Amino acid sequence: MAGFLSLLRRSYLSLYNWIVCFGWIQVLYFAVKTLTESSYEHVYDAVEKPLLLAQTAAVLEIIHGLTGLVRSPVSATLPQIGSRLYVTWGVLYSFPETRTHFLVSSLVISWSLTEIIRYSFFGVKETFGSAPSWLQWLRYSTFMLLYPTGITSEVGLIYIALPYIWNSEKYCVRMPNKWNFSFDYYYGALLTLGIYVPGSPHMYNYMLGQRKKVLSRSKKD
Repeated sequence: MAGFLSLLRRSYLSLYNWIVCFGWIQVLYFAVKTLTESSYEHVYDAVEKPLLLAQTAAVLEIIHGLTGLVRSPVSATLPQIGSRLYVTWGVLYSFPETRTHFLVSSLVISWSLTEIIRYSFFGVKETFGSAPSWLQWLRYSTFMLLYPTGITSEVGLIYIALPYIWNSEKYCVRMPNKWNFSFDYYYGALLTLGIYVPGSPHMYNYMLGQRKKVLSRSKKD
């Protein structure tokens, strides 16, 4: 029974990783195609559907961690996925005025390259039991460039969205109401920007630590 459950787990994770990887390949392909044939102003329109699907599918990774399906700590997975979902749905999807900025291009290219490598690594690992050393090196090294460019793009787009958030009052809850509760999305966005300040260096250092641990272990093997 244990062997069957292990096979079922590996089959599910393998399928999940390859499907999401294909989604990010689509995002990268449409982004590059649009940049070469048109301009950065049209990148979001070209990648919207696969971007929304691929990024939203990452919610399952939180469930994987909570249920013990994978060993990744939820404390590391949750903030990264949460921030990306916020930018995807809470900024780009909600405020079309931000979609034509050149930072959208750097955002989706940074995200898609990172995720194609990551999901390929885990897809190969779950499918074949191990991944080649070169793919493992890419998985734990490319973030050193792509994480800063992705984070810079995220912060930049949230900042660009601020005046549109202020003027629209979208997602705001005003009193009086039956819940006796108020919420201002604009100040929520400011709070999110504030979290990036300590959060980004913390995540970067965490990933550097993971890189050192994994690559040093692979050298010993």
